[in-house]
Parts: sequence; C-alpha cells; structure tokens
Amino acid sequence: MILGGGAAGLMCAREAGRRGRRVLVLERAERIGKKILISGGGRCNFTNQYCQPENFLSANPHFCKSALARYTPDDFVALVEKHGIRYHEKTLGQLFCDGSARQIVDMLERECRDAGVQILANASAGEVQSEDGFTLRASGTEYRARSLVVATGGLSIPKMGATGFGYDLARQFGLAIVDCRPGLVPFTMNPEDREKYCDLAGVSVEAVVSTAEGLAPPFREKLLVTHRGLSGPAILQISSYWKASAPVYIDLAPDQDITAPLREQNARRDTAAAKLALRRALPNRLADRWVDLHPPAGWTNRSISGMEREAHRWKFVPAGTEGYDKAEVTVGGVDTRELSAQTMESRKVPGLFFIGEVVDVTGHLGGFNFQWAWASGFCAGQAV
Repeated sequence: MILGGGAAGLMCAREAGRRGRRVLVLERAERIGKKILISGGGRCNFTNQYCQPENFLSANPHFCKSALARYTPDDFVALVEKHGIRYHEKTLGQLFCDGSARQIVDMLERECRDAGVQILANASAGEVQSEDGFTLRASGTEYRARSLVVATGGLSIPKMGATGFGYDLARQFGLAIVDCRPGLVPFTMNPEDREKYCDLAGVSVEAVVSTAEGLAPPFREKLLVTHRGLSGPAILQISSYWKASAPVYIDLAPDQDITAPLREQNARRDTAAAKLALRRALPNRLADRWVDLHPPAGWTNRSISGMEREAHRWKFVPAGTEGYDKAEVTVGGVDTRELSAQTMESRKVPGLFFIGEVVDVTGHLGGFNFQWAWASGFCAGQAV
C-alpha cells in the first residue's frame, strides 16, 4: 500500500508494479498528482539536469546521495521521451514540458496502469495498525498489506489537501521528526519596511542573496518586490535556510560599480546625479527609492563608497514568511537517521517506508524536489 498519489508515490507504485508486486495507491484527494498539475506555472519543472546532492537541504546532507545516484535526471528524461512529451530547458538546467503538466500526470498514471497498479482516489486513510504487515481503513474499507509506503507529502499548500498525517504516522511508530517549517516561500516585511518599499510591488531585479556566516550558499537570481515583502527565485531559495529574526544580505547590483559615474573627475554630485547613476543598474523606481532612503552622508568619495557598499550588502530582516499557504515545500520531516538511504525503509519497523517531501530532504527551487520524489520513490519501489 502506498499512501499518497503524488510524484513520489506514483513513481514508487510504478517500480513496485513492474517488479510484479500487487500495489494499491490510496490518494485522499479527488484525483492524483494535484501538486504536479500546478507546478511550474502549469508546465511542471519536472527535473533539473544539473542535479547534485549540494542542491538539497537536510540535517544529514549525505543521506540523499545514494538515491540521487540510483535514479538520475537522465532516467526521468528517458521516461518523458518514451512517452513523446516535448520539453525545454528554461534556465539553470530547469526542464519544463512544452505543453501541460497534465502530460506528466497522464504519463505516470499510464505507467502505473501498465504495471497493474490499482489507484483509489477520495480514499482518506485512518488509523494504521502493524501486526503481521499493515492494516488500515480508508473510506469504510479495510486494507491489508505486507509493506506500507508513506508518500503523503508535507504541510505546504494546505488548500491542495496537505496535512500532517505522514508525520503523525511516523511518530506513531516511534520515528523522530526534524522540526518542520515553510520552505521556498516569500518573505514579509515589518510595517516600517513595508511603507518604504511595498508600493514598488512588481519591480524585479537580479540580485545575490545570502545569509550571515555562510549558513547557506549565495543565490543569484531574480528578486521581486511584492505588496507584503520580497519574493522571486532568489528569495524563495534563501527562505529554506532562514531562521526567524535572522538577517539576510542582498546585493542589488552584483558585479557592478553603480556609483562610478559620481566619482569621475568633475562629475556632478547630488541626489539627481545619484539617481541617474543607479538607474544604469537598477529599475528606475527602485533606483530612485534607494537613493531617497539611503543617501550618502555627504558627497565625498568616502561617503559615496559607503553608499556603494550598502547597495551590495543590504541587511534585510524579514518580519516572517507567507507561511505554508504560499510555501512550495516543507523543510524538515522524518529524520533521515530513521531510514535506510538505499531503500527508504524504516530502521525500526520493517516494511514501513517514507519517501518524497515527508522526509527531511528539501531541494532548491528548479526541479530538484521533483527529482528527489522520483529518486526516493524509485528506491522504495525497488525494495518493497
């Protein structure tokens, strides 16, 4: 039995069915693959061709290595090509369907059907018991199986049906949970900062975002001002590492000397000239606002250099995040020390497996979380 008809659960079902296992997938929603369907703006960023263990966050950064080596992006691309699904690389190795994310769901459903897998939607699992296998009730029917795979996902996007059932099940069987928090999520601003910046909603700029003391890799991608704070790929990436009340540092103009025109011989040095200089590197509205809010103490070379440094290291302390409602993933989950890195099976309870987002392995933005779903699902499907 596989609890969850998402990316990880369907991949596991396919592999187990192809090995001759009798497989039942129980999906609590009215249809399978709901998060796949909304991913990538409806085109599904189904993997990243540059996927490496370094693209994942976990209390044990080594845990994901075995699964990612056993099922690679090339393996999933081969499956996509087998079904004639056309795709393209967008940026930074991110692969998207040319058409709709529905193609990926249809592909997985067909693969499962060809492997003899039974899928039941609208099947909400209740209490699970373990005695000579596993027994549970779902929608008034009792089911028994030798192995149970938990692919229930995390807490992100509750309107899509996300619950903490997988974590509750892990605790029921004595498995530890790494504290969960929203990941790949926009930041909110405190009222003072919101008044300063949020009327610029819609303004976007390429930036480098980092944390103090190198707690996360720096991310160089787009930053977007919103009505409530900051978003965009660079912010979503760093949010998975962010801890409450900690600052993040933003370089608004990486590799650019934005105040160089002000330091030229006989250059005009005033607010208007500074705005004109910054407009060469930043969107006009952001350049003007930055000068208004961060003017140099004077117009000496030293003060202008200070203005330059501040633009390259804006210390921003988020008020918080938009929470699980807007988070793309859940950081944390079932402690990887409880699981086999080769099979995803519980070390304490034989026959019990955890795969996908419910496990404490979180990918960066850009197709990495799908690759973890495919890889962890494959490994469990090869072992059940």
